[in-house]
Amino acid sequence: MKIITLIENMVNNANLVGEHGLSLYLDTGSKKILFDTGQSGLFLQNAKALGIAIDDVDSLVLSHGHYDHTGGLYPFLRKNRKAKVYVKKNIFLPKYSDKTRFTGTIYDGELLTNRLVDVDSIIEIARDVFIMPEINIYNPIDTNFISSTRKVGNEFIPDEFDDELFMVVKQDEKINIVTACSHRGITNICSTATEYLNLPVGLVLGGFHMKDCSVEQYVHIMHYFRLLQPESIGTCHCIGLEKFADLHRECETHLFYNFTGNVVEFQY
Repeated sequence: MKIITLIENMVNNANLVGEHGLSLYLDTGSKKILFDTGQSGLFLQNAKALGIAIDDVDSLVLSHGHYDHTGGLYPFLRKNRKAKVYVKKNIFLPKYSDKTRFTGTIYDGELLTNRLVDVDSIIEIARDVFIMPEINIYNPIDTNFISSTRKVGNEFIPDEFDDELFMVVKQDEKINIVTACSHRGITNICSTATEYLNLPVGLVLGGFHMKDCSVEQYVHIMHYFRLLQPESIGTCHCIGLEKFADLHRECETHLFYNFTGNVVEFQY
């Protein structure tokens, strides 16, 4: 199994580009899966530079409806003509920040015809690779809904991200958790995964949305990871560099920043 970060906020390779967004490429050996598409089509440029054939991607999984994760959807669909797109049904509802700035995803029926798969239950998309569509809120302190709304008719309502999903890769009687922004909380995501699969955690990879988290939320997350004891944590995108530095100083688990072009490999 190989997970390559096709785009993220940070990049240290002159041949690659970064942007505020996230896109991960998973290669199981037999299946090729794309998890999110960043803010634009720039991830395609990075894929080409890294020798990754986007035409060969079998499945695209979209974590939630924010533009920095779905902005490259239509460039992808124009490039790749075969992949199904796995989403939760509310992903195209109009999303806003502070009721003024549109942060969602426009629905293009022409390009999405016969491509969408609505995920309303756990799907094994490849051998031991699961899409997890429900995130139970065990710990309300660890959620990131502030200023997020969605528009239903002419009314703005709080967005609690019921369109958010994540992925799990099962490997050697442990699980590896792959998330994007963790609006519903990284601790809630990990608890949902461990409750369903009842296995210890190897890798936790993705954005934790801790940039503007409260002291109480930060303490809760640190305490949770000390109890969970994953083998490794790779975070990026919406973590915020200051919070990453805090985690790096205090975390008792191996921690790394998952920048553009980074490759994570493990036996599968």
